[in-house]
Amino acid sequence: MRVEVTLACTECGDRNYISSKNKRNNPERIEMKKFCSRENKHTLHRETK
Repeated sequence: MRVEVTLACTECGDRNYISSKNKRNNPERIEMKKFCSRENKHTLHRETK
């Protein structure tokens, strides 16, 4: 039931992180504040397909 998802920065579009989530508990796309090396600050990262 756990799948790996890619997290992309909402400001620059870079796909910086890979995380895992449980599809049964979290069917919607996840969002996390993570560090973006291109922007050099913490930005919102959203799950991509």
